[in-house]
Amino acid sequence: MISYDFPLNERLRTLLRLEDLYAKLLCFTERSSAIDHHAALGVLLEVLEVASRSDLKSDLLQELERQKRQLSALHNNPEISEQALDAVLDEIESASSGVLNMSGKVGQHLRENEWLMGIKQRTGIPGGTCEFDLPSYHHWLHQDAMLRRNYLKTWLTPMLPIRDGLAIILKLLRESGKAYHYIAQQGNFQQMQCGRVAQMLRVSLDKTLPCVPEVGANKYMLNIRFIAADYVGKSALYDQDVAFNLTFCSL
Repeated sequence: MISYDFPLNERLRTLLRLEDLYAKLLCFTERSSAIDHHAALGVLLEVLEVASRSDLKSDLLQELERQKRQLSALHNNPEISEQALDAVLDEIESASSGVLNMSGKVGQHLRENEWLMGIKQRTGIPGGTCEFDLPSYHHWLHQDAMLRRNYLKTWLTPMLPIRDGLAIILKLLRESGKAYHYIAQQGNFQQMQCGRVAQMLRVSLDKTLPCVPEVGANKYMLNIRFIAADYVGKSALYDQDVAFNLTFCSL
């Protein structure tokens, strides 16, 4: 199965973008080639850009505290494992402490690094980080892989509490709903919302199906169209029946 997350508000769009960027950043950082570390630095600067667009720390702390209150109320519920509940609450507490202990604005230590900001300025130009544009960066890329990795981890570590906090929120969100099975007749599916409120829709289908979902949703109606996965031609409706699972996720 392959799953597609469709956020229904801007705050969740930001969290999902950051989740994707952090995953790439950690992957590239652990590799050893100069090209991988060039990619890691580029993604790090993207994280900085996305994280600075909103009051991210405050939003994360408020949501983590809200989840902590809701889950704490489940203590002594015979249908809930106390051990599993305590483990989740410990994760939330740890993540909250990490975000709360972050000093200043997210990524402020990067903004204060003149060398990094020089690279950030050039990354907006196609091919702008060539050796003749940034000889000091060219020098850094030719250092030992361990040295480069240590620099990357030094720049990344102060921003990891954000990754930990959003990971818990998105995990709880994805696990919050029940998956329902539907058939999209000739690639089309419509459903009245009937007052149902969700923060994110999760569409899952067989990954061998040559189509991808496009979702349109408001408080009245949900529309899902399945588009043929054509990588060379124009997009067109996939006019076969599509079996899929739909989850309404809400915290």
